[in-house]
Amino acid sequence: MSDAAQPTAAEVRAAAEAVKAALDRHLAAVERRTGDDDTAVYEAFNALATAAETYDEILYDRYDEVTPFEIPGAEGALPPYSGPDEPHALSLLIRRDYAVAEPQRLLAQARRVAEVDGDTDTPGPAARAGVSPLAALGVLFGEYEPDEIASRHKEFGLEEGDSTLWVTAAEELPEPGEWLNAPFEQADPERIICRFDVSAVFDEEEDEDVEDNAGDTGVPRS
Repeated sequence: MSDAAQPTAAEVRAAAEAVKAALDRHLAAVERRTGDDDTAVYEAFNALATAAETYDEILYDRYDEVTPFEIPGAEGALPPYSGPDEPHALSLLIRRDYAVAEPQRLLAQARRVAEVDGDTDTPGPAARAGVSPLAALGVLFGEYEPDEIASRHKEFGLEEGDSTLWVTAAEELPEPGEWLNAPFEQADPERIICRFDVSAVFDEEEDEDVEDNAGDTGVPRS
């Protein structure tokens, strides 16, 4: 970085003062918190993280020095919440990934469902459930709720991958059928009230933390 582009000493001092103010705001919000999901605490936390990161960067640019702060990384972090303080409606956005680990088990379970329903003698996906993986998946997901498939996935020859659940806030419930053509198009990370992620990578990170004797944990909005 050239000398002309470097921040001034006054800018570094201002960034330090912003960290102090963010610390005071965060402590005040924690002292006044009304519960585990207090929006003011989350907003103060995000503001403190942003102020600390800015100070860390500007201090390094000016003086080639670093801070002892561990700034939450952007990967997997939630942006500042910008939704309503009192949501009148909620949207749940769910993604669950599966691998078809045992195709024959999948076909057998779908064929069993089709036989119970008496649809194997009629044309269509149900009749092909025992021979077509696509038809088998259609039969199983048409018969069972997603939560039941998640809890019984091994019975259906499936292997779990990553999953996530977003609970997002809305001002009001959309009109019936309003978003069916593009259900995830308006997913807004800034309206996430809480988020729950499941991934094998977290288990790997925990194992590495144990080996390294490091006990750091993230702080999600949830």
